[in-house]
Amino acid sequence: MIVLYLLLLVAGFAALMKGADLFVDGSSALAGNFKISKVIIGLTIVAMGTSAPELAVSTSAALQESNEIALSNVVGSNIFNLLFVLGICAIIYPVPVDKVILKRDIPISIVITVLLLLMTSSGVLFNKDFLQFKMNDIAGDVSRLTGIILLVVFFCYIFYLITDARRKRTEEEEPEEDIPLWKCSVLILFGLVLIIGGGQAVVYGAKAVAQVFGMSETLIGLTIVAVGTSLPELVTSVVAARKGETGLAVGNVVGSNIFNILFILGISSTIHPIGVNVASVYDVIILIGVSILVFLFSMKGKVINRIEGIIMLLIYAADMVFAVIR
Repeated sequence: MIVLYLLLLVAGFAALMKGADLFVDGSSALAGNFKISKVIIGLTIVAMGTSAPELAVSTSAALQESNEIALSNVVGSNIFNLLFVLGICAIIYPVPVDKVILKRDIPISIVITVLLLLMTSSGVLFNKDFLQFKMNDIAGDVSRLTGIILLVVFFCYIFYLITDARRKRTEEEEPEEDIPLWKCSVLILFGLVLIIGGGQAVVYGAKAVAQVFGMSETLIGLTIVAVGTSLPELVTSVVAARKGETGLAVGNVVGSNIFNILFILGISSTIHPIGVNVASVYDVIILIGVSILVFLFSMKGKVINRIEGIIMLLIYAADMVFAVIR
């Protein structure tokens, strides 16, 4: 039986990957048909496409009331993106960090993560007996109101990015060959079907595997599910690094992390409030620490070098060991 659950997980991840790929291709082509700027496409449609697996898994988990998977998937994906994806890219080729991302987007990602922590678990976090709580004890929740606030902040952020990109654009982009509208629609619809179906399969398979091995949903969401749903970001960033387009790697990771917290958690908690246990509080604190570390690495020389990349991978390995042991 366990083999079937594992096969379901693999099939779900494969569907998520292919669905996200088709969705991005179809959406980008559709935008091209309507002569929408590539900058806007990258900031909105492509960002949504690469984070579509996380969206599918977290919303599916929220609908199935698997709250631990819904939250730990987002937090785990963000930790994976910062430490593993950027770490691998830095080892392949030192990663320069754009000054705009350094001054605007990385600080924004840190601030919203801190706000998430305060909005969901401040009562337990500042309790003098916090260290005495068990990992499965409830610390708070991501309420519907919090979810709506996250969505409002997200749309304000996207509106600002689009406005800023339009203002700074100085040259016209080369036109591309149009793909027929019907083909764009087929790619988008088929991509969405694969994403939704894959998300359902991953959540079901992950819950079943967790039950068989006696693992918590938080652990399975933080590790297997988080890594699987972050594969589009990993592939995109590694390919960019190999081509020397390392600036794309940082933008992809930071943008995806902001999208994950604001949009995915916003949508998921609006559908169904997400419970936050003490284990997730620790993970969010770790995410804040990791975000600050990456920010400090980026500040030094405006580049993340190979040594720092190795350090990031070692920290990720240590975090996974901590997640398993606890």
